Formats: sequence, C-alpha cells, structure tokens
Amino acid sequence: MSAAPAAAVDAGACGERIEQLLEASAAAGPVARERSEELVRLVVDLYGAGLERLLELVDESGGLDDELLAALADDPLVASLLLVHGLHPYPVEDRVEAALEKVRPYLGSHGGDVKLLGLTDEGVVRLQLLGSCDGCASSAVTLELAVSDAIHAAAPEVARIDVETPAPAPKGVIPVASLTARLRPAESAGGVQWTDAARLDELGVGTVHRATVGGLAVLLCRLPAGVYAYRDVCAGCGAAFDRPAMQRAPAAPGSAVLLCRGCGAAFDVRRAGTSVSDADRHLDPVPLLERDGVVQLAVQQAVPA
Repeated sequence: MSAAPAAAVDAGACGERIEQLLEASAAAGPVARERSEELVRLVVDLYGAGLERLLELVDESGGLDDELLAALADDPLVASLLLVHGLHPYPVEDRVEAALEKVRPYLGSHGGDVKLLGLTDEGVVRLQLLGSCDGCASSAVTLELAVSDAIHAAAPEVARIDVETPAPAPKGVIPVASLTARLRPAESAGGVQWTDAARLDELGVGTVHRATVGGLAVLLCRLPAGVYAYRDVCAGCGAAFDRPAMQRAPAAPGSAVLLCRGCGAAFDVRRAGTSVSDADRHLDPVPLLERDGVVQLAVQQAVPA
C-alpha cells in the first residue's frame, strides 16, 4: 500500500508562524529567545547544507542542465530556499532584468519604459525611466508597486533602487521619488496592497471580465500580450460600462478597443485606456502583476475607523 502524498506546505504561513514562535519565546526571557533563535539557525544551516549537497550530486550525475536550472529558478518555494543559502543559479542582475521584463508590457501601455543601468556592489539597482505616461494619474503608483515589487520578489537582497531620468524630463514622466524608498514586500505606503483578482487560465484571450477586487469594481481585459485592468467606469458616460466588449483594432495588430455599448465610447486597451475619439479622455488603469498564474491588482485597503 503506497503512502499518502504529503500535504502542500504554505511557505508564507510557515515563515509567519516561526516569527510568532520566536516572539512568544521572548516572553520567557532573553535566554529562551537566544536558544530559540539558535535552534532556527541550526535547522536552516542543516537544510542548507543538505540542499547544497543535493545540487552537487545532481551536477555530478550530469543532470544539472540549463532546463533543470530554469525549472528550479521558476519555482517560488525552491528559488526562495536557494536565495537564502546563496545557491541561486542566476546572478542578481539577471534576475532584476527578468523582473523588469515582466512589468514592461504594463509600463508600455502607459507610453513608458524602464532601463536597467546596472547594479552596484552595495546592492543598489540603477534604473532609467524612458518615455512618458501621457498624463496618466496612476503612473507613479504603477512604478512604485509594479517595478519595486517585481524586483523585490526576484532579488530580495537588493538594498534600494536609484532612478535617473533623461534631461530635460518629458511632461508626464513618472516621478523619481516614487522609487527611491527602500523596497517593501506586498504592502505599500497608503494602505495599497496586492490582491488576487483571477487565475490567468480563467481569462480567455480576447475577452473582458468583470470583477470586484478589494471592494473595487474592475474590468480585466486579456490580450495576447497580457492582461490589462481598468476601473469599471466609462470615461465617456461616467457610469459603469454597459455590456463591455472588446473588438480588434485593425490598425494595430494584437491590440483591441474596449467598448461601452451604452454610450458607444471606445478605448484603446494597450494605450492606458485612451479614448479612440478624444485623446484627452482615458480610463483609470489599475496596477497589475501576474504571479504564478494568478492576476493580482494593487488596490487601496480600507483604513479601520
């Protein structure tokens, strides 16, 4: 009779529980706290040595090829363990560039881009902002949340982000100050937090889906290039979209327009929701990231009274 499969481990919950137990041990005095911390260090060192030896054995057998390395680096749990023990197969700069690639499609929808200039020995990532956001009000929070969060997830050892802007800075460029703060995890200043919106495989290419995420009504539009999110407020009539639909944009392969059938307004999905007939009007984009097959949105969390 075969053994039952082990239950999946929630790495985040395990980490939080360890922190809780360490805090609880402090109530018994400094000696108890020191012993608890030493126990955690010893366990981490033991598993780290075992993980390193495992990789050595796989390498000696000829199985540690590029395909396996990529699979290890793409697995969030395995990659986090490799990072903790200094065993990650890819250097920091490569991981930062890969993180920027994930957010470039969204930045491009605002008419902007970001370039990696380099990484200092002190762990400072140097970026340059390119293009403009054409007056998009959500541009600052988009960079702060999307870029900073993507870099933090891929390379948590990064100390901070420094940004250079071309001179003179074009009108509407995303403020440098939004990226100069020390990197934070999921939650950001002002109570904004990444919240699951939908699984990517639930969103058909060429379709638009309504959702309520963290109390915010949004439209999720999936194109071949990725998913775009907008507040469910039509910039034409000022109301929620009436029977929203997407149609192909013949002049721009791979793009589409989002239609409000109530007032007939149409908006370019890939260009920050700019109105097709009036360039001064545009939808309100919501910062978005795709993580492990899940679409997440940055939404404002309610502040307790």
